[in-house]
Amino acid sequence: MRVSLLTREFPPEVYGGAGVHVEQLSAFLAPLVDLAVHCFGEPRASPLVAGTYEPWDALAGAAPHVSALRMMSVDLAMTAGVADADLVHSHTWYTNLAGHLSALTYGIPHVATTHSLEPLRPWKAEQLGGGYALSRFCERTALEAADRIIAVSRQMRDDVLKCYPAIDPDRVEVIFNGIDTELYHPDPGTDVLVRYGLDPERPIVTFVGRITRQKGLVHLLEAAPRIDPAGQLVLCAGAPDTAEIAAEVERLVAEVRARRGGVTWIRQVLPRREIVQLLSHTAVFVCPSIYEPFGLVNVEAMACESAVVASAVGGIPEVVVHGKTGLLVSFQPSDDLYGTPADPAAYAAGLAEAVNRLIADPARAHAMGRAGRQRVVEVFSWPAIAERTVALYRRMLDRAAPRQA
Repeated sequence: MRVSLLTREFPPEVYGGAGVHVEQLSAFLAPLVDLAVHCFGEPRASPLVAGTYEPWDALAGAAPHVSALRMMSVDLAMTAGVADADLVHSHTWYTNLAGHLSALTYGIPHVATTHSLEPLRPWKAEQLGGGYALSRFCERTALEAADRIIAVSRQMRDDVLKCYPAIDPDRVEVIFNGIDTELYHPDPGTDVLVRYGLDPERPIVTFVGRITRQKGLVHLLEAAPRIDPAGQLVLCAGAPDTAEIAAEVERLVAEVRARRGGVTWIRQVLPRREIVQLLSHTAVFVCPSIYEPFGLVNVEAMACESAVVASAVGGIPEVVVHGKTGLLVSFQPSDDLYGTPADPAAYAAGLAEAVNRLIADPARAHAMGRAGRQRVVEVFSWPAIAERTVALYRRMLDRAAPRQA
């Protein structure tokens, strides 16, 4: 079985949860199938990578829509590069179109994993302009025609069917994201903490994520002045979507520092070892996302025995067990297009209250961290997830028509 995995991100160019997913899924798929990874960017050293693709030089320019057109040019080149595959498996809108075109060109099955959905991220219009219409076109066209869609949570499955009612529900299957529990495990070391000026003896409250509306960092910063000043607030946050949200976060961080202090802002992407150590010493990990189909970052924190405070949105309640591995904060979206809280002040207050409850009760936080690690090992381990994925491939190939020349 020759499977081509289509992805924008692959090490060393990984910047989000989808990239982490593909990196680890490929490692566990490789012993089970003849796997070839096709990704954006420069050549990779990994023996799994069969092709890398750059946007067409003719599509240059700074206009937001040009960025989307450049992504689509990679899809065309990627389609030409998977001619020997028996099945293609695409990840995110960046490569969904390549998966669709490959199915049309070669008469092979296309499996698409949905890590998020473009209609549920309307704030991207702020970032992409007309390119947002193009990203939605790529996603809709590919998903409506895909032979199988993998949803990373039950809520994501519901969202797929709501956003794209033309899709047959029988074609959407839930397979959770996974994590390598050997890579993400408690690290007792403190050298990373010391390097960033953190006190291992004081509680640490951590956020990890991109500076985008989706991740809700603005709401955490609005909550921060109410968080017990005994807690050191660590923001691993960079890669802002726009200059506007970058300026907004800069202003809010300055206000928090003036009002409570105790803020460490790490803007660069940290190596995994450093993230693991930081999470291992985190008393409370906070995920204030307003949209999160799965929330892999919560699994990473739980694997390192951190208690989690997270918004009760998307697939997060399928990951974080309220009262056992963390605390969920109620989130009610407004009627606007951006999914912002109906009552931002109340949401910020809820985040602060949940964080303070765990800072005040370290024994409970530690117990939640241990329970979180146990849940990750039992539910989100990669070997079982890879086996389920290969079983899906086999079903698709058994049903497929003979491959076209």
